[in-house]
Amino acid sequence: MVALCLYLLHNILHLTFIPLECVYIPLYGFSVTAVDAGLLSNLTPSQTTVSWFLKTPDGSSAAGIGVILPYTSTDPVPGACNQEFPLEIDPNIYLQYNLFETMITFAPANIGYGRGKIPPACDVDVSSSTRWRLVYEVYQYFLPEGDLSEQSLISSLERVANVQNVQDNSRKVMSLTSHDRTQFSFSSLPGQGVIFSVIVRDPVLNTSASYIPVHTYACSFNSTLDGCSDLGRVSTKVFFTVIGLAGLFVCFVGHRFFKCELFCMGFGFTAFVFFVVITITTPLKYNIRLALTALMGVVGGVVMVMSWWRFGSVMACVCVVGLILGFLISSIVFFTPLGDIPIFHDDLVFWVVFACIMMFVPLFFIRWPREGNIIACGVVGAYTVVLAVNAYTYTSLSYITLDVLKRLLNHNFSRAFISVPLQDIDFILITLWVVLGISGIVVQLYREKSRSFFPPSPYVMWKQERERRKTNVLDPSHHKPSLSARILGRIRQLTQRTEPAGETTPLLL
Repeated sequence: MVALCLYLLHNILHLTFIPLECVYIPLYGFSVTAVDAGLLSNLTPSQTTVSWFLKTPDGSSAAGIGVILPYTSTDPVPGACNQEFPLEIDPNIYLQYNLFETMITFAPANIGYGRGKIPPACDVDVSSSTRWRLVYEVYQYFLPEGDLSEQSLISSLERVANVQNVQDNSRKVMSLTSHDRTQFSFSSLPGQGVIFSVIVRDPVLNTSASYIPVHTYACSFNSTLDGCSDLGRVSTKVFFTVIGLAGLFVCFVGHRFFKCELFCMGFGFTAFVFFVVITITTPLKYNIRLALTALMGVVGGVVMVMSWWRFGSVMACVCVVGLILGFLISSIVFFTPLGDIPIFHDDLVFWVVFACIMMFVPLFFIRWPREGNIIACGVVGAYTVVLAVNAYTYTSLSYITLDVLKRLLNHNFSRAFISVPLQDIDFILITLWVVLGISGIVVQLYREKSRSFFPPSPYVMWKQERERRKTNVLDPSHHKPSLSARILGRIRQLTQRTEPAGETTPLLL
């Protein structure tokens, strides 16, 4: 057997295999149309040549690379037990994506067989002498961040062209048996190139074979709106730039200007919740949703400040700040490989553990409210700077919170694997995040060590001052007429005529 793999970047290729004696017409079951296309041909005992025909749907030229892979009689046959796709033997990986997830599907393989032999039956028996003994391994290879060039893709595809290259250069995501489903979901990373590869192994004969690798950027190169080259909307850049500047302010002086901190934290808390609700319940366009989210965020920030001003409950406000920090910490935990553990693909388990981590952080704030509030200012404020940078250049760190948002908005996202690449810019931003966070915490702890824990509520102070005046007769202000009495007295002075007092010259004694 011999396989032909051909890879393209932006064009769709119609790859056709037909016998030499047939007319050159793409036939159903003998052709496949895809960006990353491959065909596998069985050779007869006397066959020495094989022909493939290539064409594009519109007849235009297309650049790409082709790889020819030979297989022996002991190698597994990728896609030989296909019962879903048009080709009789289909070694291709089929890929679909949307805003939330990227799904790959491939046909089961069969054990190897020699030229001219009858292929083993696929589903007659489940013993160790049939295809059910085969195991599969799924791999991911991430292209350089922000690099959408054709040369980068071609050089990357060369790194995953065969079994050995896949093992050396790619990251193994999972292993599965022949009894498992051959459909998987991964978190979509718009603008980030990813190559998916599948290797099938025969543990009895110790042989292996590779399916045709497939790549995606989770975006369209042909779209004039929100294409791969124009992922960042202006509205998003403006929104997160303002958020980043506010976060930088909170990072270094948030506790000192407590009302400003409460407004920023209330804005973030309300905006996140409202964006989730409005996205689930309405079909509004993105820019309208973002504008309404910003408006409701302002309302939420004002409400949080006014609640502190009116009631003076510092602990209630600080607990909200603690929940925001807990949300970020819990998101970081599930951003690690821990989030890909199969048990957390269950929504109930995931959200229970997520909520427990999130609720644990405010308990620290009850014991050390000032220190906890300053830590929250430093960590959360520094992360908003990372989000602001992400509005202008791609970084994987934005998926710390974006993956949680996707899971809230899409019920099927729970089955997706959320691994993302950490490349040079990510390590630079992690360093920036750590430096800003630690610097902000240290500066605020130093500045606030001689001050009171929290500023008093203006309304509560006014009430206390009013009560003090009522009860303290030694206070001169106690004898001062009320405001209404002073106003009435002033009106009388302006409207009544003053009577003369009589003789005003001094008397001579």
